Amino acid sequence: MTVAQRKPVYWKPDPKAGYKVERRADGGLNVTFWKADPYTLQHWRDFAETHELYSDRLNRNLYDLRALQTLPPEAIQYAVEVNTDPAARRVRVAVLVSSPAVQQAVEQVVALTPGGGAEIAVFTDPAEAEAWLARPLEELA
Repeated sequence: MTVAQRKPVYWKPDPKAGYKVERRADGGLNVTFWKADPYTLQHWRDFAETHELYSDRLNRNLYDLRALQTLPPEAIQYAVEVNTDPAARRVRVAVLVSSPAVQQAVEQVVALTPGGGAEIAVFTDPAEAEAWLARPLEELA
């Protein structure tokens, strides 16, 4: 049984929420957004906070935001809140973007959580994001 098969994902699909979550083979998560409306953001916030409660090891997560052209201020606020949880320090997050505005918003999240939170990097190329995620996780510790 692989790590991905043993680790539950505390995400409940909701047709009104504009994102999905899948377990990665390495035990991390793939999170793909196609909407950033208030309902979706609240649903994600609730999921992320619950998921962090059960985080027990170093993880690699890929957030695919390429379908989004902008991120509203509440998305930045929620991401900062989630990223300040001590459990976030055990996570490496690659964020895929296609919009300069979304890239700037993600960089703002990083800037607003100095000295803590997940190790976050922004990419436009999925292969580069995966290569960065594949680096040894001990580098996070």
